[in-house]
Amino acid sequence: MKNELRRLLETCIETGSEADLNSLAYLLSGFQVKIKQKRSTYIDGILQMDRKLNEKTCEITIPLDPTLNNNLDIVHGGITATVLDTAMGSLANYLQPEGYGAVTNQLNIHYTAPGIGETLYCKAEIVHRGSKTMVISGEAYRSDGKKIAYATGTFFIIKK
Repeated sequence: MKNELRRLLETCIETGSEADLNSLAYLLSGFQVKIKQKRSTYIDGILQMDRKLNEKTCEITIPLDPTLNNNLDIVHGGITATVLDTAMGSLANYLQPEGYGAVTNQLNIHYTAPGIGETLYCKAEIVHRGSKTMVISGEAYRSDGKKIAYATGTFFIIKK
């Protein structure tokens, strides 16, 4: 596997454009973050999530990089959705007792402005906390403070 990976990296380095190499460096640095800081998922590491969590909210900030953009040169809506879902899901899971977890059942997002700038900041808050489901809202903001998306998510509470 290591030899195959070396060949793949060498080919990318030799044939990639400057933009390709910048994206490769961004992705590899995200892998290093996951490995060194023992992040729970590769997505967490690749997106370089900075997470703050308490009993009422979860806040996640990620740096924006052209690697995350769509063909209109704005952050891809799927990246925004992933960070919102992660913030809401992290809060839902944080509040579960030992032996239980929460999984996304429904995710509804309204995009309101283009995702541009240096960072994407998401904040999640509880709307409803039941015994079998939770409803959590989330908002996403770009670095100039403009809201770019509003979301709600329903989470099933399951036994692990």
